[in-house]
Amino acid sequence: MEQTAKIVVDGKTFELPIITGSDGEKAIDISRLRQETGIVTLDPGFANTASCRSGITFVDGEKGILRYRGIPVEQLAEHSRFVETAYLLINGDLPTKKELERFSVLLNDHSLVHEDMRTFFEHFPRWAHPMGILSSMVNALRAFYPEIPERTEEEEINITVTRLLSKVRTMAAISYKIFKGHKVIYPIQDLPYAANFLNMMFDSPVRRYEIDPDFVKALNVFWILHADHEQNCSTAAVRLVGSARVNLYAAISAGICALWGPLHGGANQAVVEMLGQIHKNGGDMAPFIARAKDKDDPFRLMGFGHRIYKTYDPRARIMKKACHKVLGKLTQHDPLLDIAKGLEELALKDQYFVDRNLYPNVDFYSGVLLRAIGIPLNMFTVMFAIGRLPGWISQWKESIDDSDWKLHRPRQIYIGANERDYVPVEKRG
Repeated sequence: MEQTAKIVVDGKTFELPIITGSDGEKAIDISRLRQETGIVTLDPGFANTASCRSGITFVDGEKGILRYRGIPVEQLAEHSRFVETAYLLINGDLPTKKELERFSVLLNDHSLVHEDMRTFFEHFPRWAHPMGILSSMVNALRAFYPEIPERTEEEEINITVTRLLSKVRTMAAISYKIFKGHKVIYPIQDLPYAANFLNMMFDSPVRRYEIDPDFVKALNVFWILHADHEQNCSTAAVRLVGSARVNLYAAISAGICALWGPLHGGANQAVVEMLGQIHKNGGDMAPFIARAKDKDDPFRLMGFGHRIYKTYDPRARIMKKACHKVLGKLTQHDPLLDIAKGLEELALKDQYFVDRNLYPNVDFYSGVLLRAIGIPLNMFTVMFAIGRLPGWISQWKESIDDSDWKLHRPRQIYIGANERDYVPVEKRG
């Protein structure tokens, strides 16, 4: 028997169907509410609103569960590489050995960026933020790689997907090199995805970059853990813009812009900036802990707690392990990383944080990890964007194929002035 919820409006009862997801989560279907009752729901921030049905990512914040296409993220971080996880998200299943090899070859074949695009890169101001550059350049890809009418829609989407996954990584490295005023390093055929990126970032004609397999593994883990996270702000932006049936490049560009925000993709950068503030304060963490506990102080301890997870963020456990492994290999002393370790230790022992589930989250450890690998602060959000790209693509593809697709058009509750007459300018007091 179908479950329903009842709503009473002006003494009249309306029944609304209850939808049950594959893992037991429930939702009241209000898609016909306005049509049947004349009213809409109000949900600022969409904290209680499901905008779609999706078979990509499952999150249970109360139990600390995160799965991609049914596979626990812990297993993927341990055994998979980013390219394989990207294939899983986009195509629905893990690839066979042959499929993975073909996918890797295609990523390599499409890794170069059109040389004319270098002109765009070189004319951005040197101080331009890499996220703004990346968003613009992704949009520009459409002009350099237009659709070919002879291809089927499926072929066109597959080629576009491969281009994006490969070229975004290359464009990110190019933007960093041009920002530094250094020679651009091209991708190398024999290097896998993550190792190729590190080489493009840090190799130079005067000092060869030694690729550390532990750094490569850590970067794969970082990208896997950020690959998708249900209907977050940037993913919702990709779906919303995509609902207008724009091309994939434009939808992904919108996602990059949304991720740029300090409350979303900028959180790991905010962690390192906070560590810098503590360092300037002489390394004393106690005042910052005290401020975080003061309910009258707007200060927040960045990298602790999570809006979705009411227990330990499952990604944080994995990132912590990768982070500590990289930290153990560093030969140069970094005071900010020492502060991070001390802050982590204090917070995990402090009953105030334990009682409120304010554990170190994935952003805390990822910020520390990226710094340890050598990624500059202004590239942190770009690293997040590269990782989230498979999720954005898979969500866009799913929405395109959705039989319940509709152009996104939220309602509002108008609270402005009532009807009034126009007043000629000479009569306005």
